Amino acid sequence: MTGDSEDPNDDVQYHVELAEGDVADAVLLPGNPERIEKITQFWDDSEETAHHREYRTVTGEYDGTPISVTSTGIGSPSAAIAVEELARVGAKTFIRVGSCGAIQADMAVGDLVITTGGVRQEGTSDAYVREDYPAVADYEVVSALVAAAERLGYDYHTGITMSADSFYAGQGRPGFEGFEAAGSDELVDNLKDANVRNIEMEASAIMTLANIYGLRAGAVCSVFANRETGEFLTEGENRAAETASLAVKLLARMDEVKAEAGVKRWHPGLSLE
Repeated sequence: MTGDSEDPNDDVQYHVELAEGDVADAVLLPGNPERIEKITQFWDDSEETAHHREYRTVTGEYDGTPISVTSTGIGSPSAAIAVEELARVGAKTFIRVGSCGAIQADMAVGDLVITTGGVRQEGTSDAYVREDYPAVADYEVVSALVAAAERLGYDYHTGITMSADSFYAGQGRPGFEGFEAAGSDELVDNLKDANVRNIEMEASAIMTLANIYGLRAGAVCSVFANRETGEFLTEGENRAAETASLAVKLLARMDEVKAEAGVKRWHPGLSLE
């Protein structure tokens, strides 16, 4: 089997070209395949297990914990394909690791945003469930990402993320020759007034699918631009990569502690020590 069939029940998945045993339980999901090296530089070891189209997968260990990363390309349609096929080969936890635009003035370029929930402005998740179904990050993933950022000493924010299907008109930017979509001049201000923290293109679909399938998901993004202050700089990728990798280790430890205590969910009465 070489991944040349699109039957979802095949051993090797059609798009990601992966089979059971190729990935760890937890998979990081950057968009850009070139971001993978920025993630795996923090790992103990890593080995590429597949590379097909935008989907490049590397599996290894971070501080003794099994971990994988799969690039998803740009946007929710391709990210949803990755979640679908990775889940079929055994992945249970997904953390988007990306970049974003902040829309609150108190957020600096290079800061991290840990998503707690999403505005489903992308259309992919609409193909799965009614539009008023919430895109919510798993609280264990949020807790692990916050703990990781705290341990590493990185500045971070938590809150609601808007995921869009369009980088230009759908995010309130002018299109070709200055084209403006209806309502685009008010989009960012309306989101800002509702205390939405940032805009990106994949998180809400990933979280929605994970919730539908009973999996864990969340997102951590580095702020590349602040739409309120006009600041722009491609900075913070390494912080997001290291934070997500450490979060996977903390999640694994949380799972061990839950098993030892005989409980199903993490709660403040448990300790990682």
